Amino acid sequence: MLNNTLTPSPSPSGRGEQNIQQADTGYRASASKVKIQIARNLRQRETPAEQIMWHALRSRRLNNLKFRRQHPIANTAFVADFLCYKARLLIEIDGGIHAFQQDEDANRQEILENEGYSFLRFTNEQVKTDLENVLVKIAQVADSLIRQSESPSP
Repeated sequence: MLNNTLTPSPSPSGRGEQNIQQADTGYRASASKVKIQIARNLRQRETPAEQIMWHALRSRRLNNLKFRRQHPIANTAFVADFLCYKARLLIEIDGGIHAFQQDEDANRQEILENEGYSFLRFTNEQVKTDLENVLVKIAQVADSLIRQSESPSP
C-alpha cells in the first residue's frame, strides 16, 4: 500500500533531457512563427518613408547589396526595418514615435550590436527629402563593413 503513495523514480538518463530539448525546439518554432507573422504585418503597414527606402534598396539596386525589409533577427525578439546580411547592417527608419521611445530604441540597438550587427538610423524626413545622401551613407557603411569582415584578422 505504501508503494502507491511514493513518488516514482526518475526516468532513465537522457529521456527527460530529450523532452526538455523537444519542448525548447517547439517553443522556438512557435516564437519564430509569431515573429514571422509580425514581420508580415509590418510589411503590409509600411510607412511612406519605408516605401521610398524599399524602392531604393530592393532587387539589389544599391551596389548589388541584398536587403530584406521588416525581417526578424535570429536569436532576438526584434524585427529590423531593413537588413543586409552580407554587411550585418541594420537600417532603421525612425518616425515621430521614436522621439518618445529613445530608451527602448537604445536598448534594442545595444542588444542587436551585441549580436554582431551595425546600425544606421535615419528619420522619415531624411528619407523623404535627402534620399541620395542617405543611400550614399548606406553604401559607404555597408562597403566598409563587408571589407572588414573579409579581411584576415592579424
